[in-house]
Amino acid sequence: MPDNLLIPSVDLRVGALEEYNRTQKQKALQRHKKPKPRHCVTISRQYGCLGYPVAERLSQLLSEKTGEQWLLIDRAVLDQVAKHHAISKDILERLGEKNRLLDDILATFSPRWNHSQDCFRLLCKHVVGLAEQGNVIIMELGGAIITRHFEHSKHFRIYGSMDFKVRAIAQRLQIEPEAAEKIVIKQQKQRDAFTRDFLDQDDHNPALYELLFNNDRNSIDKIAGTIATYVLDETI
Repeated sequence: MPDNLLIPSVDLRVGALEEYNRTQKQKALQRHKKPKPRHCVTISRQYGCLGYPVAERLSQLLSEKTGEQWLLIDRAVLDQVAKHHAISKDILERLGEKNRLLDDILATFSPRWNHSQDCFRLLCKHVVGLAEQGNVIIMELGGAIITRHFEHSKHFRIYGSMDFKVRAIAQRLQIEPEAAEKIVIKQQKQRDAFTRDFLDQDDHNPALYELLFNNDRNSIDKIAGTIATYVLDETI
């Protein structure tokens, strides 16, 4: 009897080996499967746009819909964290001094940041550490740029017309529109200089973000609700 009648064809044997390997990989993944990373959301805005109310509303929505706590982090929060060494140390120790991802992130920044090395490095470590933990909303802080290496991070930006931003600042600070316009222009220039000189990036670049929102045409609830839906649609 010819051997080829007793021995399965090469194609069948290769197919069987491929199926075996696939099954073993699945079993290995089930045994050592890591939990799916929880999302990190960053919100960027032009100065004068209503970023903080959006972030606060988004935090409420995501907490309600997921049944988990979502943290809102901004510079003020990190300033407080820095004052409480135990909290700061806990966050930084989770990250580790030899985190390659952090080194890769810092390596992409402009060399100009060395002028404020200690402060900026600490800021980056906190933002990266929090982003790794997930269920966090990072308000500004260059979050979209610093955390863009994380697949589980989602980035959104709010922009608006000069008229809208001037009205918002004038109302918030109870000042005349002319004074408010000067503040908007000055603050935006400072923000742009920071991202250019320290992060070596342009945060006006739409390619950094999943979605852009025109504050003139979208309310706080509309923006927050849209972001929540976008994020949760990917987690379900």
